[in-house]
Amino acid sequence: MQPSIRDRMRARKRRLARRLDKFNYPADLEQPMLRAGNVQYELSGRAVGTAYGGIGLIQRLARELDLAAEIDQRLCLFKLHLPYHESDHVLSLAYNALCDGRCLEDLEQRRQDEAYLNLLGAERIPDPTTAGDFCRRFSEHDLAQLHAAFDAVRKKVWARQPAAFFAEARLDADGTLVGTSGECKHGMDISYKGVWGYHPLLVSLANTGEVLGHGRLSGAGDSTAHLVERNPS
Repeated sequence: MQPSIRDRMRARKRRLARRLDKFNYPADLEQPMLRAGNVQYELSGRAVGTAYGGIGLIQRLARELDLAAEIDQRLCLFKLHLPYHESDHVLSLAYNALCDGRCLEDLEQRRQDEAYLNLLGAERIPDPTTAGDFCRRFSEHDLAQLHAAFDAVRKKVWARQPAAFFAEARLDADGTLVGTSGECKHGMDISYKGVWGYHPLLVSLANTGEVLGHGRLSGAGDSTAHLVERNPS
């Protein structure tokens, strides 16, 4: 980080601390605190902004771990790439969820965000219709291949951990309710709280929160199991 940027950030923190000081009262106490400000809107000629600036760091991490290459090596759903690869679809869907996307249609918001595309270094990303076609191509074998790609990258991350990381693995098997906006989807049911959704069973590594596996539970109940494995191989 450049020294000038660091100085500006520190100056902003100092100004904010003064404004939030409980003894720093405004001069006119007869007026409410929320007052009309001098708001001006300008359209920058060069700079663009996005509410999801952190996605650039996620993309950088994915590139450092060769996540896209691992996905494309194992997942083969297209005969030709015109222009998207399998990894483009998978990462676009994952990034959409990280950016508060709740459905495929929210991909269109990402497509219309110039700063978002710049952060990903992408000319464009798949539209919702194309992404839906991609999802319908999956078979059980394809899902297994995608999980294998994730596992390969997971091993790269684990290889960078200190020796203490491998001393103990705590596995957490927990059933949870994932609500959806529909009521007629296959496998859905209504819970005792009146929420329509799925009831998956997730097995995660409690040390890091990584999901290691998943299944499906029936009914609207909830079950929790905790397993501890010492010195896992």
